[in-house]
Amino acid sequence: MTCTGKLIRSRAGNAGDISRSGLRRFAYGLVIILSASVAMAAPGGDLIAQSQAALARGDGIAAEVALRRALDAGAPRETVAAMMGEAFLDQEQPDKARDWLGPGRFSSDTAAYGFRLLARLEQQEGDLPAAGAAFDRALAITPNDATMWVEIGRLRYAGGEHMLALDASAHALELDPKNVRAIEFRGQIERDRVGLVAALPWFERALVIAPNDVSAMTEYAATLGEMGRAHDMLRVTRKVLELDPGNPRALFLQAVLAARAGNLELARGVMGRVNGKLDAMPAAMLLQGILEMHAGNYRLAMEVLERLVRQQPANIRAQLLLARAEFLAGEYRLLLSDFGAAAERPDASPYLLTLAGRAHEMLGRRDLAAALLDRAAMAMPQPLQPIAEGSPVGNLLATGSAADAALLADQGLSEADGSAIAQAIAGDMRLATGQGPAALEYYRRSARVRLSDGLMLRMAAALEESGDSLAAGRLAETYLAQHPGSIAAARIVASLAARRGDWPRTRTLLEHVRANGGDGDAMLLVELSLAQLRSGDAAAAEVTARSAYALQRARPQAAVSWGMALNAQHKEGALARTLLDKARSQGLR
Repeated sequence: MTCTGKLIRSRAGNAGDISRSGLRRFAYGLVIILSASVAMAAPGGDLIAQSQAALARGDGIAAEVALRRALDAGAPRETVAAMMGEAFLDQEQPDKARDWLGPGRFSSDTAAYGFRLLARLEQQEGDLPAAGAAFDRALAITPNDATMWVEIGRLRYAGGEHMLALDASAHALELDPKNVRAIEFRGQIERDRVGLVAALPWFERALVIAPNDVSAMTEYAATLGEMGRAHDMLRVTRKVLELDPGNPRALFLQAVLAARAGNLELARGVMGRVNGKLDAMPAAMLLQGILEMHAGNYRLAMEVLERLVRQQPANIRAQLLLARAEFLAGEYRLLLSDFGAAAERPDASPYLLTLAGRAHEMLGRRDLAAALLDRAAMAMPQPLQPIAEGSPVGNLLATGSAADAALLADQGLSEADGSAIAQAIAGDMRLATGQGPAALEYYRRSARVRLSDGLMLRMAAALEESGDSLAAGRLAETYLAQHPGSIAAARIVASLAARRGDWPRTRTLLEHVRANGGDGDAMLLVELSLAQLRSGDAAAAEVTARSAYALQRARPQAAVSWGMALNAQHKEGALARTLLDKARSQGLR
């Protein structure tokens, strides 16, 4: 699907963080600046000025009232059409907004503004080609408007034309280096393509120019939160709420902060104040599911997580949370219906195997349960699967049709060579067929737009495949420096530190992983116990190993780690021997 517009070419695609934020309300009331003398001289001019002020503060209802009074006073429809369209967009009434924006009849002073609002409406409703056509018309009127080029960049990003989105961002900054929207957009791009640390100065630069800009301030707060700077994030979100009471994203960030601190009741209360305004935001849906589960509202959690899984079928964390909610709700048959096939896969996680096994147990199927629980106890980390089954290319690979899979991947690349997603899939295809160097080239092109945890892992695998383990380690170290909260990078860097015998660094990293959701991972606890033991802290190693053993008694590595920690302290010799003998009997030497 291509756009009929000459200047904006857009294909339907998956929108990332940048495109989602592009659907937020921009301060359109500040973009159009009508001459005060002209406005006051026109019929209803003073009322039009009142509507502009209302739009600037986000009050669509007050703007509508003022504009209707202006019409009654004799203002032409073309003069108020764009502003009335924005008023209805602010009130979340797209059908009424279309009545005013759709015909495209605007005064000469408001035409560019009106077409931009029409583009915004089309984008919100998923018609990216129509949005592109509207932008073409606006661009013909004001080709050097930096804010418009930001919006064009966001549209391109949403349509999968990521490289063109980067070009639009650069052009916006060339046109106006002090444009706050252009600086904010560049910060979002840098956060995606380089990392959190690289993005922070861009948001700070925007706030030097516009200290009370709520949009830039919210992006700044989100970045601080992801970096683990909780106090700073809280300070910034409080200022956002002073300027914009009830701002849903600021409330969401505060809820995340409370949840990370372990205060789930507070987090749930804060999310309640969002009033459903972030119901379509995946991160908010995930948090809501976790909070409802914690409160014992398992069926509510299921409803939220089911919506999230439908929206993001590749979101493994959401799938596992949904499976847990179904188990806790007593929906054992539903759990097995939804996830039984996934549990049969060779790369099924120990957690899913355990849930499925326990579900079979609750249904009295002990033979089926035993097989799954044994697999969970013996499961080891699976090698990276660049293309998962379930995608068209992955399904072809799974059936041995490598040539057809390569053809399909390259076809997607030829149709959307400016898409970071297409570049990544082309890299996945090469990595899956043992072409590490070729995969790396495609991954590097994709990383120009967005370097995620998943892409970092695949790039590291491609470097390993190419025989450059040192470069793989440097990549993970660099990524961790930019993304201090990355669990995937921390695991890789911890493994490299262990190979070097740097046990204190290994311990620090693994303790960070444990504190950020890894407490239920038996193998992580086994690795941490070893790092603690090698660091000279046998007592801590024993406590950690006990936790691993409590999680999975049948896992031989857990028995070994506990036994080694006891031996190191010269205590409970009989228990230590029993644990080590048990591991040997299970084939661990």
